[in-house]
Amino acid sequence: MFIVTDVSPYPDGPAGVHGVLPQAAVALSELAGLASLEAVRVGAVPDIDPAALSGGGVLALFTIGETPWTAPQRHAITEAVRAGRLGILGVHAATDACTSWPEYGSLVGARFDGHPWTETFDIDVDLSHPATQHLEAVWRWRDEVYLFRDLRPDARVLLRVAEGQLDMDVAGARRPSIGFPLAWCFTEGQGRVFYTALGHFPGAWETPAYLRHLQGGLAWVLGDGD
Repeated sequence: MFIVTDVSPYPDGPAGVHGVLPQAAVALSELAGLASLEAVRVGAVPDIDPAALSGGGVLALFTIGETPWTAPQRHAITEAVRAGRLGILGVHAATDACTSWPEYGSLVGARFDGHPWTETFDIDVDLSHPATQHLEAVWRWRDEVYLFRDLRPDARVLLRVAEGQLDMDVAGARRPSIGFPLAWCFTEGQGRVFYTALGHFPGAWETPAYLRHLQGGLAWVLGDGD
């Protein structure tokens, strides 16, 4: 499992800082080991051999900004996912990356479109998935709440902010037509992709329910569940 926690500038300025990235990388490495995967923590993205990406495994992304994937790497990722050799596990800010890569939004399921809220809220849970079956039907959680655009129509939403939970009077608040999805999965060709928007705060990475959420998502990417 390639674990990528790259922070790069946007085309028009610096990207946000996520102090939790080292902690997340450790947790993702442990989850890889539990799934009998070799964890490969990526330092410099351009140094990854495209052939290694083509060879298969899982690409775990907790990235933000203009991640410096090269053209051969982009091609290798896209082709390997579609062929079913490479799965994607996207975390939190991974939807806020790679604005210059047109296909990237489809590979992670949607594009980040702002986060007016940071608060505690109720989440409606689809309990019929390995990433969520350990939760209650309503899960109380504290995190940033992202807005998204261009959500894939075939994405299966697993977590969604419950109705009436968000303060619509804060700056930038609005309700997209897709509502407020927080986690989803889908297939891209023969490959599987799981994404969760949760995980901004260090406490998430010390919470068993959240770690089991990621573990179940990884299991599904590897072929467990429908």
